[in-house]
Amino acid sequence: MINFKTPYWLLEETLLENNLKILANIKERTGVKILLALKGYALWQSFPLVSQYLDGCCASGLHEAKLSDEKFKKELHTYSPAFKEEDIEEIATISKHLIFNSPSQLRRFSTLAKEYNSKLSIGLRVNPEYSKSPVELYNPCGLYSRLGTTIANFDETLLERLDGLHFHALCEQDSSALEKVLEAFEDKFGKYLKDMKWVNFGGGHHITRKGYDIEKLISILNEFKNRYPHLQIYLELGEAVGWETGTLVSSVLDIVHNGIDIAILNTSAEAHMPDTIIMPYRAEVRGADEAGKKSYTYRLAGNTCLAGDVMGDYSFDKPLEIGDRIIFEDQMHYTMVKATTFNGISMPSIIIKRKDGRVEVVKEFGYEEFRDRLS
Repeated sequence: MINFKTPYWLLEETLLENNLKILANIKERTGVKILLALKGYALWQSFPLVSQYLDGCCASGLHEAKLSDEKFKKELHTYSPAFKEEDIEEIATISKHLIFNSPSQLRRFSTLAKEYNSKLSIGLRVNPEYSKSPVELYNPCGLYSRLGTTIANFDETLLERLDGLHFHALCEQDSSALEKVLEAFEDKFGKYLKDMKWVNFGGGHHITRKGYDIEKLISILNEFKNRYPHLQIYLELGEAVGWETGTLVSSVLDIVHNGIDIAILNTSAEAHMPDTIIMPYRAEVRGADEAGKKSYTYRLAGNTCLAGDVMGDYSFDKPLEIGDRIIFEDQMHYTMVKATTFNGISMPSIIIKRKDGRVEVVKEFGYEEFRDRLS
């Protein structure tokens, strides 16, 4: 156990590289390019390693684009549900691909963007109107979705401005889900692909999860490439990059009883692990099991005033004591990027265990981060 005050996130570079090697193998066998989705994983102190394997980043707006340009320094693809005019010059200047969400945004900004960067490749996000997303909140193709252009709203007069199409319809799903989405995409938009230079399959591909059918994915990608040999294929991966590469380590501050033993931790589901509430999902705790499975059951709760700041009920072999460490598994993706200082609670520090065994504290947070977010 690393002897450092809690809470902290701990990234293990060896685990990260294991994921990256899986992705590199897919690239080698298919010719696709893989981008790091900064919305899911943006720990830039690890970019020197990630950039050895991936082709660049996809950004969701100006700030992510600037981070990619400053710290990753490879291909940058930028997409937003809606761009602001004042951001176009800077985004266009540093991006390789600029992807619009709607025909109206494309009409409004594509010519202007090309004036700032004549080599800029212009794309449009389309909605295949098919998805089996396991959670409706994360379904980009759900009813009344604002994300992407449906075939009914596709404007063929804009084809001369387009270099590529982008779709995103998956959420933590296998290659079989991609296969079905791709069928819907080709059925609706396949006739336009002959005029394109690239197609972006978006994210949500759970490639590094145990049990993911990688061979099926490779077959799907190669079959698509055979149908459209002129197209460069892109994947955008955030969760698959950071999957099971690190933990959030916390400590027990107090134990109270109200019908159940409740351990109050020095971290927060609301502030530091928001997807456990939003999605929701149950984070795994090292050495623990479901309530009642082991001898001692506790409700793990955060240290904010939100009544629902609860991680869940877990059982342990031994009674918990004040000062015990609680380790939440798989907390590298969609945690740091969403974390806040709600209620004035301190952000966890960020620690990286390098491949050579060195342990490096790359960021500590204090009062100033809370104060300076507001005025």
